[in-house]
Amino acid sequence: MTTAKVELGRHLFYDTRLSIDEDMSCASCHMQELAFTDGKPFSIGTLGDPHPRGAMSIANVAYASRLTWANPHLDMLEDQALLPIFSDEPIEMGMGDREAELVARLSSDRATRSRYREAFPETGDVSVQHTVQAIAAFERTILSGGSAYDRMLTGDETALTAQQNVGMELFFSERTECFHCHAGFTFSDSVDHAGTPTPEVAFHQTGLYNVDGKGAYPATNTGLHEVTGKDEDMGKFRAPGLRNVALTAPYMHDGSIETLDEVVRHYENGGRARSEATSEFLPGFILTDEERKALVAFLEGLTDEQLLTDKRFSAP
Repeated sequence: MTTAKVELGRHLFYDTRLSIDEDMSCASCHMQELAFTDGKPFSIGTLGDPHPRGAMSIANVAYASRLTWANPHLDMLEDQALLPIFSDEPIEMGMGDREAELVARLSSDRATRSRYREAFPETGDVSVQHTVQAIAAFERTILSGGSAYDRMLTGDETALTAQQNVGMELFFSERTECFHCHAGFTFSDSVDHAGTPTPEVAFHQTGLYNVDGKGAYPATNTGLHEVTGKDEDMGKFRAPGLRNVALTAPYMHDGSIETLDEVVRHYENGGRARSEATSEFLPGFILTDEERKALVAFLEGLTDEQLLTDKRFSAP
């Protein structure tokens, strides 16, 4: 990663020339003011095709051991960037089989060509490979760690309210077990960084559906099972990081839960359609109304306000 490569990636992240109709960019589904999500249950492609899942936040994505909701093989941002640009099922940006056209578009103005030369001085080529490398470099710089919770960790005893402190104790307790799937500084248990000997990878079935009485999910959205074909992987999805979660509604892979209060109630119940396939970390628990509000308040305390306006991540 270099400054020039990251800067090229920032321009490309907001460049609508990456879509067939030139009206959609990466930022269309990853909006800074929404912590790099889009506020929709399902993201919509440039030609109107709905994606089966919602857009995940890309804040701290540099530390994700696996990318997207349920692909156990996708672990490089460079590879992931190819999917929305060129995929056909569903069509997102619609440039499938149009690699040459994409390169021609990006080569058409002097400023863009100059950025590629600065970012890749060995050849200076405008290419698909250099395009996704630059986008990935920019995405790796989108780090979030300036919430009230973080200020508390660095010694500010007033950063969290009394209510949020109660919620934090609940979050990290064996009573609720939230922290088992939402652990560490990213609040996800699929993480990779210098401190991990091997990448941590996990997928969970959270009792959202049970269409056959055995824990099956709707045929169009079976999670990890779609890739592996294994019965035991039915309905399993990666636990997203919870930083800025107050801004990333609606929740779950399909946006089927609208508010944080409803999310907490879902886990209180051990899932809304519990089955034998539901994760062992969803035993269910009982909260008072005040405890539930406290847990939601703690989650709201994970919002990093600076991230939402940081010019380093904004449109050029």
